[in-house]
Amino acid sequence: MAEGLSKLYQEVLEGRYDCVDGILLNGYFGLCHSAGGFRLWWRQLTGSDETLDKTHLIRLAGRFSRGLRGYARAHGIPVVDCRPGEDKHRMAEEYLEKTKISQGVFLILVGRAQAPVWEVNSHHHWEWKKPMPFVNNYSFHIVDRDWGHVTDKAQWASSISCANHSPRS
Repeated sequence: MAEGLSKLYQEVLEGRYDCVDGILLNGYFGLCHSAGGFRLWWRQLTGSDETLDKTHLIRLAGRFSRGLRGYARAHGIPVVDCRPGEDKHRMAEEYLEKTKISQGVFLILVGRAQAPVWEVNSHHHWEWKKPMPFVNNYSFHIVDRDWGHVTDKAQWASSISCANHSPRS
């Protein structure tokens, strides 16, 4: 099976898969790592860049967080906001022992970590915010019948900070 997985994903993976205890896939969404790419992504998402400003990005991040927490509450999935230094793997293993969920997401952990975020200054110049701010990292802990305990991680940031003006002003 290991070689089959390596062959199947050879165009998008570096290295090869050769163990049975876990897989780590690091995704990279290159489009948002350039100012023009970020604008293009926003236009594809919203239809224009009229709303490409700090207010709308904060609203988007808030909708994501509220939607995630609402879904979790409706399905009996705990969402835990973690403090720095907490052993998230151990915490997930403890929840796994107690959960009644036999397949699917059984726990969502939310931590904070530094990540690149765009900043737009009053001269409409885009640059990476320094120092890198802290953004939410979501760990979705999943029970799978074949794989057992699987973790899917995602970062969510509003990805842009505007000083004084929106990018189109």
